Amino acid sequence: MYSARMATQDRLIESTQDLLWERGYVGTSPKAIQQRAGVGQGSMYHHFEGKPDLAAAALRRSAEQLQAAAEADISGPGTAYERIAAYLNREREVLRGCRMGRMAQDPDVIADARLRAPVEETFGRLHGRLAEVIAEGRADGELVPGPDPADLAAAVLAVVQGGYVLARAAGTAEPFRQAVRGALGLLAAQRTV
Repeated sequence: MYSARMATQDRLIESTQDLLWERGYVGTSPKAIQQRAGVGQGSMYHHFEGKPDLAAAALRRSAEQLQAAAEADISGPGTAYERIAAYLNREREVLRGCRMGRMAQDPDVIADARLRAPVEETFGRLHGRLAEVIAEGRADGELVPGPDPADLAAAVLAVVQGGYVLARAAGTAEPFRQAVRGALGLLAAQRTV
């Protein structure tokens, strides 16, 4: 699964990222992490104080990766609408859900400020960037005046997160795609061009 060249610490973090996504915090045991990473208990505790420390590192890395992927879409070329469409239409593992969204639903993550922080930060940054793009679209005359950009940005985020939930419940990605099409239709109605 992992190359011999990948550092033990990176293998532990990556394994924890995947297990948190699949099983949640409680379902991610140190033994499962060690087995997935192909390391012994001593290696894990050499690099991390324990499961909470490793989980925090894994959540920070997931947050960085998700934010970087979103930023690539949001900061790409095109109009405000095209950049938001790129974000909404990005290839995703819809039936697995969102790494950060799943953690927002995990009571053990939410109860721990250190674990919750990367989740809050990720959604805060995404919300802020989407609101900026919407405001830019208005300032450029591409989008008509209307609801507060922060409100529209929250709606876009809710479409993505809600789309994941609906898709997982249905066992098919179609509800996610349908939610995205609906959001893009609503945004298209805001365009002046």
